Amino acid sequence: MAQENDELYAHKWGFKDTRFVANPDFTVTVTGDRYEISGTTMPEFLPFVEEMLDIKVDISNQKPENENKPIAPPHINERFCQTLTETFPSSQYTQDNKIRLIHSHGQTTADEVNKVLYDQLDRTVDLVFYPESEADVHKIIEIAGAHDVCLVPYGGGTSVSCALQLPEGEERMIIAVSMIRLNQIEWLDKENYRVCVQAGMTGKQLEEALAKEGFTCGHEPDSMELSTVGGWIATNASGMKKNRYGNIEDIVENVTMITPSGTLTHAQNMPRTSIGIRPDAFFFGSEGNLGLITKAVLKVHKLPEKVQFASFVFPNFKLGTAFLYELTRSGTIPASVRLLDNIQFRFGSALKPAPSAQEKMMSNIQKFFLLNVKGFDPHELCAATVVMEGSNEEVQFQNKVIHRIAKKHQGIAGGEGNGKRGYKLTYAIAYIRDFLADFHIIGETYETTVTWDKIEAVIEAVAQTAVSLHEQYNLPGKPYVSPRISQVYHTGVCIYFTHGFSTKGVDNPEQVFSEIEHTLRQAIIDAGGSISHHHGVGKIRKDFMKHSLSPATIDLIKDIKKANDPKNIFGIRNNVFAE
Repeated sequence: MAQENDELYAHKWGFKDTRFVANPDFTVTVTGDRYEISGTTMPEFLPFVEEMLDIKVDISNQKPENENKPIAPPHINERFCQTLTETFPSSQYTQDNKIRLIHSHGQTTADEVNKVLYDQLDRTVDLVFYPESEADVHKIIEIAGAHDVCLVPYGGGTSVSCALQLPEGEERMIIAVSMIRLNQIEWLDKENYRVCVQAGMTGKQLEEALAKEGFTCGHEPDSMELSTVGGWIATNASGMKKNRYGNIEDIVENVTMITPSGTLTHAQNMPRTSIGIRPDAFFFGSEGNLGLITKAVLKVHKLPEKVQFASFVFPNFKLGTAFLYELTRSGTIPASVRLLDNIQFRFGSALKPAPSAQEKMMSNIQKFFLLNVKGFDPHELCAATVVMEGSNEEVQFQNKVIHRIAKKHQGIAGGEGNGKRGYKLTYAIAYIRDFLADFHIIGETYETTVTWDKIEAVIEAVAQTAVSLHEQYNLPGKPYVSPRISQVYHTGVCIYFTHGFSTKGVDNPEQVFSEIEHTLRQAIIDAGGSISHHHGVGKIRKDFMKHSLSPATIDLIKDIKKANDPKNIFGIRNNVFAE
């Protein structure tokens, strides 16, 4: 639902009306009314953190944030600035220090957010430009090329791969091109079920606009409220409901990208064409290296007649995985199905308010049934959350099949309410990272794609490596490492890890975290996982590209870049261009 005040934090995640607050009685309250968890006071949250990290949380000892965040003066290209002022009104660009700093980083924890909050960014953009039309985009690229400045596309700023981290060695003036004003639906084709959307439109804006017409795009990444259509394409994104609506490459029918060499697009919007080598393959995962995505034609769907949630508890992760495996072969995959490990299951319980007397009684009955009657181990059981969408008949059929398969693998139905709560929590728990940072706890998420036969090996490799590195760096307490399977495919899954630890008394904690994350990524690859499922490469995973592409393929991509952008106007240097 649209909020009256959608003001964002400058550098932290999300909307200013939402934050987790530690109370004097050691409970935690979520402010605002934006999410279902908003207004909740949670007595078990901080005790859970203490148990998982084996530390004591001192709510009176908070890490001080820089009040006056340092920022270097802008590099000035006089000729470019003069042409800019002659070409555009002053309302379309700024050198305000606060705005420059906001547009100089993404949401990568150690390498970007913690630096800007507690230290200083190595490099900041020198000016922020706001195009208001495709003509503006053509013009800014033209004058950037004429005066040798660097352009960096900026969408929602939600990247967690250092894709917005500016190259340290870039000596040219750097301009962040914020697409925020190109945020409209250009047309909606109700008969053919497609929509033309400007690249700066966020997922939240898109879904609200489509819903008024009775449609949905269905692309729901965790960052949907903040990330943009252009960013989805540039990072090759995936959403929580990809089973029904597809990943971004399945949703997009056409893309318009403006480059130093001209406009790249298909001349026609068609369901599918056989036209030889498809240039649109280079839009997905382009990560700002080739040009500015200005709009896209997307598939849309009628709003579902029915949305139904479900949840299941399994004795252990292995049985939960077996449930997912059989489900993918049943021909009846719900819009979303996710499997949480034991730690995330317990974490979800820690985010609940103090129960009423009746709720406590019911909870005790449920626990007795699971632990004493069914013999589940409280430290092994895990949970799956399910979202079903479609016609009443379709959802009814899915529900029947899913319950049957879950029961076959010893799954116990956990109710629709728990399924809905688990799914909706996704958007609110993103704020927890910044809350815990106040108490000297650093954390991040990262993901990978693995085949079905490598799931256990990859999870075990991450767990063992994290513990080993924790000891090697002599870190306090113990690490928090928790996987969930967030998306399923015919041949494998996406595993989404959450990793964190206490940094109290640790020198250079951001550097330590980055080194550990890098080693964990290598452990994932060595155990059979991919470089990334949907976060992208950016700069944080650049060292692993040799595991993903052959040398000749990398050379081909670089040759395309040279032909399309010979002056390297789009010099953000992500992915294979990071060196």
